Amino acid sequence: MAEPVMIVPYDLEWPKIFARLRDDVSAVMGAVALRIEHVGSTAVPGLVAKPVIDIDVVISSELELQEAISRLLLLGYSYAGERGIEGRHAFVQPMGLPTHHLYVCAADNPELARHIAFRNHLITDRAASDAYGELKQELARTFGEDREGYTNAKTAFIADILSKLAFRSGPQG
Repeated sequence: MAEPVMIVPYDLEWPKIFARLRDDVSAVMGAVALRIEHVGSTAVPGLVAKPVIDIDVVISSELELQEAISRLLLLGYSYAGERGIEGRHAFVQPMGLPTHHLYVCAADNPELARHIAFRNHLITDRAASDAYGELKQELARTFGEDREGYTNAKTAFIADILSKLAFRSGPQG
């Protein structure tokens, strides 16, 4: 049975959870990871969110992907492919960790750039963050267990923000 989309108030533990996950990933990735970004709504202080930490591991290029996969396997992650977004490589988390999504992207990946731009905008524009939070709560009520519908319904809001920032959009956080 599918679970409903659950939106919860901002949790001060989210940055701490991200830091622990980042540190574990960083330890096995070494120099293969240029940086590890906390993206999505849990990365925006004060924003309501699904209680799922979104993490983008940035590699220099797609040429580093196999090495990244090999290193993440050491932590128990399993590679799950692109899942419909070119160049954003998804991983299934190991059992026993806080709920999170982990992706590996090349530094020049457009989806990575959109994640960062959208996150940064919401951090610096409280009105946009508040409006996004209200939309997320309304959509969670409207779509219930339909996670894909919920995600797709956020696209227009995200596209509007990113168009102002000179990006094209797809579903995000």
